[in-house]
Amino acid sequence: MSKHKSEPATPDEATRTSSPTDATAPIRRTLIGPFTARQIGIVNAVVFGSALVLFLATRPLGSGDPTAAADPGATFYRISAETQGLDLGQKAPELSGEDGGKTVQLTDLGGRPITLASLKGHPVWINFWATWCPPCQRETPVLRDAYEAHKSEGLVLIGIDVQEPADTVRPYVERYGLTQTIGLDVTGAVFRTYRIFGLPSHYFIDRDGVVRGRDFGPLTREQVETQLKVILTP
Repeated sequence: MSKHKSEPATPDEATRTSSPTDATAPIRRTLIGPFTARQIGIVNAVVFGSALVLFLATRPLGSGDPTAAADPGATFYRISAETQGLDLGQKAPELSGEDGGKTVQLTDLGGRPITLASLKGHPVWINFWATWCPPCQRETPVLRDAYEAHKSEGLVLIGIDVQEPADTVRPYVERYGLTQTIGLDVTGAVFRTYRIFGLPSHYFIDRDGVVRGRDFGPLTREQVETQLKVILTP
């Protein structure tokens, strides 16, 4: 059973947990990095058995109005064993990681590096996601609208797509009209650096580069605003 874990910036707010209520569409390709063949095989088996029952409840990306905001619900696409994630109060690590003995830097859709060092002084919201992830799809309008509402306050939203090429991600970005920074973690190196165990996952980092909030699971607009309130405060 998957968990939706949220740790807001305020210590007195309780962690949220809930069970997934839907399955996912078939994964388009074999994944690498943090996802093992066994994990992907299990996921695909669950998808196959649940697809018919949940067809009407889970609309594919290509149908309906992709720009309409929706409550993403309490679902989480869990991939590996649960981890604590980064500690609240710690300095956020750089957007890079080790792969095959080499340091790999996060890049944008144009191949340019994305670094936290260059964003010093900005509140940063990091979202790990993938185009094939239904809860990620459902929360996309929530993230888009929240970013548009707060970007004038200096907010930087980095949507880190995990293990997909630019040619797959770019049409999704265009379809949803996304204007936030999109990062490509093709090898899964940044995924590992940030101790992620499923999608979508979120970190909220203040202007000094300190992790103030984390959320493992899709967010509603209300949950987003609760987290942003802390990192947007001067």
